[in-house]
Formats: sequence, structure tokens, C-alpha cells
Amino acid sequence: MNNIFKILKEQWLHRRLIIGLSVYSLKSQYANHYLGLFWNILQPAMQVFLYYVVFGLGLRGDRGDVGDLPFIVHLISGLFPWLYISAGINAASGAIQSQIGLVTKMKFPSSTLISVSIVNSLINLFITTSILLVISIIYGFSSPIHYLSFLYFVVASVALISSVGLIMSTLVILIRDMKNVLQNVIRMFFFLTPIFWSLSEANALMHTISSFNPVAYLVMNYRTALVLQEAPLYGGMSDHIYFWSITLFLFYVGVNVHYRFRDRLVDYL
Repeated sequence: MNNIFKILKEQWLHRRLIIGLSVYSLKSQYANHYLGLFWNILQPAMQVFLYYVVFGLGLRGDRGDVGDLPFIVHLISGLFPWLYISAGINAASGAIQSQIGLVTKMKFPSSTLISVSIVNSLINLFITTSILLVISIIYGFSSPIHYLSFLYFVVASVALISSVGLIMSTLVILIRDMKNVLQNVIRMFFFLTPIFWSLSEANALMHTISSFNPVAYLVMNYRTALVLQEAPLYGGMSDHIYFWSITLFLFYVGVNVHYRFRDRLVDYL
């Protein structure tokens, strides 16, 4: 437990550094691009178009709405949180490995680099979510009380991404194969998460798989917050308990793995 309080304290004490590095990272990322931050909108828009053609017009054969939602809205409300979660996990997992030189020179906790990557991912999420929010308001897909539950999604997703990031940021340095393993696991979760398919149309097997899939829980809470006129939060009490039990367990493991190897990571590079 001491390590958990210690890592949370590190993030709080270095919060200004985290924000500063996040802003610097965003500026440097698009420094030589004519479109700059507009790529944060253009890239997901291109992916939405591609998946709509493949899954909406191709595999589904343009079968119309998914429940009460047009398929394009269903797709966007699943793809935007997925892009944020998958990119966040990838970035957090490689944060220390890619910036280990910065840590050794400036002498600040390497755990803050994971937070920097998550803040960057959150900025992209807010940009893409603003598009879906406008669509939702115009067409009345949801209500203001549901929009507030978006904050719950942010907290829950940051908790899960941080937990996985703490574990994987160490393992990808200790075991080089873990980077490839992570990529394949993320690819598998894409198809096991109700992004382009709907839980209401899924068979019993997919329902069971989704109930054990923490990413599905997050995606459905995002969708519920912005476009579904249902309860403010997706799932029942058992779903919430399961998600937070898994997340807190991963966080506990991640914190202890991080502190066990943190001072020796340079030796493994």
C-alpha cells in the first residue's frame, strides 16, 4: 500500500511538470505539419470512414440503424473511445522506454512519463468527443445528466490505462517480445469489444465475453453517456464491482512491478 500512496504523491508533486511535458509533446508532435492539431480530428475521421465502408456498407450490407442509433453514430461512439484507450495503453506502455534518457538526465520519477502520455491521449479524446457531443445535442440522442457520466468514463479509463501502463512499461523493457504480445492483444480486444457490432444483436457467447471485458465496459459507458437514452451508467452493480476489482488489482501489481525494477531499467536497455 505504501507504494500506491507513493506513486500517487509523485504524480501530484510533479503535476506542473506533467502538464508542461504534455504541452511540449503535442507542440513538437505537429511542429512540422501544416494541419497541426487538426490531425487529431482528421485521423479518426478517416478511420470512421474506412470502418463505415467495411463494416457498415460491406459486412452489414447497409442494414440500417443499430437499435435507436444510425450505424454511423453507433460506430463513432464506439470507435472514438477505443482509439483513445488503445492509443493510451500503447503510449503509456512505451513511455519510459522511449524517454529513459530524459529521466536519467533530469532526475524526475519515470512514473510521470506514463502520466504525460495519458494526458496527451486525454486531449485527443476531448477533441474527438466534442464532435460526438455536438451530434448528440443536435439530434437529441442523450440528456445533460448523461453527459455528466462522461466524467465517470474519464476517471475509469485513466485508472485502467494507468494500471496496464505501469505493468507494460516495465515488461516491454525487461522482455522485448512483450511489445508484440501487447499489439496482438489490443488487436484481439478490438474485435471482442462492441465497437462496430451491437450487444443487443450479439449472441450469448459474445455477451459472456463482453461481461469479462473491461474495455467493453468502458466503451459502453462512453456510448451511454453521449448517445444512449438509458440509465446514466452502463451495467449493474456487479459490472461496476468487477471492473474496479480488475482495475485496482492491475494497479496494485503495476505499482509494485514498477518500483521493483525502476532503478535498474537502464541496465536492461
